[in-house]
Amino acid sequence: MAEPTLADRLGGLREAVEVAEGRLAVPEVGRARTLLAKAGARQALGEATVVALAGATGSGKSTLFNALSGAEVSTPGVRRPTTGVAHATVWGPAQDPLLDWLEVPRRHRHDADPALDGLVLLDLPDHDSVRLEHRLEVDRLVELVDVLVWVLDPEKYADAAVHDRYLRPLAGHAGTLLVVLNQADRLPPADLAACRADLRGLLDAEGLADAALLTLSGRTGEGLPELLALLGRRVAERRAATQRLTADVRGVARALQVHCGPGTRTATDDAGLTRALAAAAGVPAITAAVERSTVKAGTAATGWPVVRWLGKLRPDPLRRLHLGTGGRSSLPEVGSVQEAGVATAVRRARDAAGEGLPLAWTDDLRATSEVHADRLADRLDRAVSGTDLGSERTPLWQRGVGALQWAVTAAALVGVLWLLGLVVLGWLQLDDLVPLPRVEGLPVPTLLLVGGLLAGLLLAVLARPFIGLRARRRARRARRRLEEAVAGVARTEVLDPLAGTATAHARFCAAVTRAAA
Repeated sequence: MAEPTLADRLGGLREAVEVAEGRLAVPEVGRARTLLAKAGARQALGEATVVALAGATGSGKSTLFNALSGAEVSTPGVRRPTTGVAHATVWGPAQDPLLDWLEVPRRHRHDADPALDGLVLLDLPDHDSVRLEHRLEVDRLVELVDVLVWVLDPEKYADAAVHDRYLRPLAGHAGTLLVVLNQADRLPPADLAACRADLRGLLDAEGLADAALLTLSGRTGEGLPELLALLGRRVAERRAATQRLTADVRGVARALQVHCGPGTRTATDDAGLTRALAAAAGVPAITAAVERSTVKAGTAATGWPVVRWLGKLRPDPLRRLHLGTGGRSSLPEVGSVQEAGVATAVRRARDAAGEGLPLAWTDDLRATSEVHADRLADRLDRAVSGTDLGSERTPLWQRGVGALQWAVTAAALVGVLWLLGLVVLGWLQLDDLVPLPRVEGLPVPTLLLVGGLLAGLLLAVLARPFIGLRARRRARRARRRLEEAVAGVARTEVLDPLAGTATAHARFCAAVTRAAA
């Protein structure tokens, strides 16, 4: 499999940063963002090779710089100038935009060696300067240059400050690092060989086995041709900037990999979450209100018309909840039991989504669930308020029973009026003038009154089970619709955001792996 190009690596790192934006509050993401900005600027500035000489006070770095530059550009000495400004020597065409980006104001042109055209050599301030601004300038430029030549001297080549702060962190950049043991003329050959062997062992132990090590003397010129030859090859390849950026991207990407985990997400208890949210949203109360409201409406439609008005004195249980009004409903306040159930269900969903994720991602899951939980109650209330609870139209059979009720009531009323008429005729002693019809020996008015009353009562009693059956069926349909609405809120406000974090983690890790390959 071919090694990814720098563009592929930068694309992966860019995607990882985009995915992590707003999710991972970790310093590695900030460093990746800074590197992407640096890579974009550096690639736009051409293929010149920027080489920096870095070292401690008295290491002979400035003497070496002057020897390579062929002129007294930087002032050598044990006590360095206090400006803390880097010097530059440029071979070939001027590189002003590049040096402006590097913020190196002191520039010298060198046209004596065409083989080095495109080389920009920097002499950095001393890394161990007593002035803080000098040390900060070294740190800044060390991050920007393409090739770093670390100049050590026989006395301080094993200085922990150099190795711990600068060399060991460059373990992944061995291909862009040269180590020079300067002042070779100060040691006998045997001591120089021992010193070199010791330094080589230190570098190998620090993961810099691929870093080239040269021994030379900036004062006498010993070893300078070898260094110039190495620099010449780097310049001719025109790949130093790419190699440095590649090493930087891999280093940053590998640092980001600590925030990648297996992400073995377990199945969430969606039904349990829906039940908990439904209880908190008042679904049981609404369902009970639907059943009672249906019973009330059915009783009013099939009950005895004479006492039917009494039902209107009691408010409709469903309308009292003010559902579908566009504002907040009048559902009962959520109790502590329901709140605890919701919290437990959300926590279980979060734990399932975060199974196998590193801490930074579980922190994002927690923040995500907290943000969405803040609006969960309002979304639930709107969901249940806007749910269609089913038709409120009176069924045909109830209308038929209601018509029969009016018929038997009319018969009872006829019987009452007939009997009152007979009473009046009896008081006027005219009852003998009007014959009284009978059926099986019973007066017809009495039969109409008693039969109408008994028939109305019987119709109401017979209709009651069917009214209850319809009420329970309508309540079940309403519960299903309400639970579907609550499940939609659960997906939108809890499950989808949590799944989004898990998906983002997978995308992040894939992008980081591509950048670090």
